[in-house]
Amino acid sequence: MHTTRIMVGTLAALGALGSASAQQKSAADGIAEYRKMLEDGNPAELFEAKGEDLWKTPRGPKKVSLQSCDLGLGPGVVKGAWVQMPRWFADTGRVQDLESRLLTCMEKIQGFSATEIAATPFGKGEQVTLEALSAWISAESRGMKIAVPQAHAEERRFYALGQRAFFFRGGPMDFSCASCHGEDGKRIRLQDLPNLTKNPGDGVGFAAWPAYRVSSGEMWSMQRRLNDCFRQQRFPYPGYASDVTIALGVFMGVNARGAESIAPALKR
Repeated sequence: MHTTRIMVGTLAALGALGSASAQQKSAADGIAEYRKMLEDGNPAELFEAKGEDLWKTPRGPKKVSLQSCDLGLGPGVVKGAWVQMPRWFADTGRVQDLESRLLTCMEKIQGFSATEIAATPFGKGEQVTLEALSAWISAESRGMKIAVPQAHAEERRFYALGQRAFFFRGGPMDFSCASCHGEDGKRIRLQDLPNLTKNPGDGVGFAAWPAYRVSSGEMWSMQRRLNDCFRQQRFPYPGYASDVTIALGVFMGVNARGAESIAPALKR
């Protein structure tokens, strides 16, 4: 009798675990199906078209287009540039991600003030220009493999800096980037959280940004995504295109090497 009760209890527990596992799987599958349904009509395409137009249109105090901007593969070369950034640029003596490099080009080529743009809130003024440019430029590398370089000493230094920033804990919640993205199998609400300390797979994590956020109806660049992570950690916002944000991009990008980019992706 006692053995029968144990067996029944064990079967009930296993059934409950199986049911919980099925519910968890269905939640993740539901989000994937939702994204799939919206994929063909991803509003990011509108930003891509706008970004291409902004790249080719003479603008700014100098009334010049960005078609001579060097994103790392030579002046005007866009295809394949996104998956190889952040990277070292000899003309600025800095490791730069896409947004900080665009600021350099907009200032040097078109005559805009990079300082003023960096201080502009997201979704306003020339920040909207940067988001559209990021959408188009990343789309020109869609389907290509992430290949963030580490040949230059500064690129390697930025990887180490990004690694330290990723694991640094602080703020009122004692959080770090690794609190959410440092292990396999973590989730928040219905959202699976990719492990960004390694290659999380094609189109996941670094390989999915920039992205269109359905919940806010906005295009988010990688800089904006990182700012929101700092907000959720209850940290002060980092400076736009600051070294720490670029270093985090290097760390995630190098860890994602070989993953296929789907940017600009669609996010909840």
